[in-house]
Amino acid sequence: MEVDRRAFIAGITVWPLAAHVRAASGPDEAAQQRSRTDYSFVQYHNQTDSSPLHRRLVEMWGAIRKETNGRVETQVLAQNNNIPGSDPAALKMLVTGEIQFFTLMGGILGTVVPVAEVQQVPFAFRSAAHAHRAMDGPLGAYIRAEAAAKGIHGFPVAAFDNGMRQIGSNTRPVRVPSDLADVRMRVPAGQMVADTFKAFGAVPVTINSRDIYDALKTGKVDAHENPLALMESFKLDEVTKYISVTNHMWSGFNQLAHLATWQKVPDDMKAVIERNVAMYVRLQRQDQERANTAVRATLVTRGLAFNDVDAAPFRRQLSGFYATWKKQLGAKCWSLLESAAGSSLA
Repeated sequence: MEVDRRAFIAGITVWPLAAHVRAASGPDEAAQQRSRTDYSFVQYHNQTDSSPLHRRLVEMWGAIRKETNGRVETQVLAQNNNIPGSDPAALKMLVTGEIQFFTLMGGILGTVVPVAEVQQVPFAFRSAAHAHRAMDGPLGAYIRAEAAAKGIHGFPVAAFDNGMRQIGSNTRPVRVPSDLADVRMRVPAGQMVADTFKAFGAVPVTINSRDIYDALKTGKVDAHENPLALMESFKLDEVTKYISVTNHMWSGFNQLAHLATWQKVPDDMKAVIERNVAMYVRLQRQDQERANTAVRATLVTRGLAFNDVDAAPFRRQLSGFYATWKKQLGAKCWSLLESAAGSSLA
């Protein structure tokens, strides 16, 4: 059940409570006071509670609670606690401080922090590991600096993995760009993905993750593009016939914090949180890579037809797209992208 937001937020404490605790009268009472929660937070994400992301976030915040002797307590809520509006609505809650931590894809983050769209430039990254190096390096640092100006804190190692995206279709396999002409393609919020598929002649339809299944089942859309593990997690294989392995785009889940809340956290707690975020991001990346690799065989046994795609014709058709987005993202951002990608895109 969805928690009543106002009632729930009223119970969240982001200011230190220790200042209001009376002096302890003895060692036992002092130990008990030190174990009391000083900070209570909420962490949202859009994946299911069976996903590697959810499991690692729960483990991460459990480790942080243990290392801080219970001073930091965080509730992890899968699928954004089923709030209306899903990711875009949760992003607004993060910006206002209604929730304190949130994982989010670059495309949707780009609605508030425009340069975050760079994470989803098509065919920029050869693999998820390639994208991780970029997000842990200067390009990721640039995105975090821009996010801070919008009241959002990013972590030095913060890109949980979703994986390389593939195209699932109910009309025909996608082998060449013309196969996407007039296809109603489900896309997430954010302009980058929509513009990518417009360049191929598809018709983008913006739908939140939890509603993709129904959109495919009812025929509202003909196709979608997601990593394989997400397809299985959301049971999209039940409403998909063909999967074309395009590896056209990387997507991840940026671990974000409400900046004003983060600034109130003592430095020792910040250090604990940052260290654990980095550790569990790396663990989840490994989990997701294994899941995306293994699930292909599983989906084949369920009757889905796979085909591998040559990316070259698709990249050639994106020349105008790259020129437009180079201008939109700015010279500095594009230069950092090309440096991370190891090649020119425009």
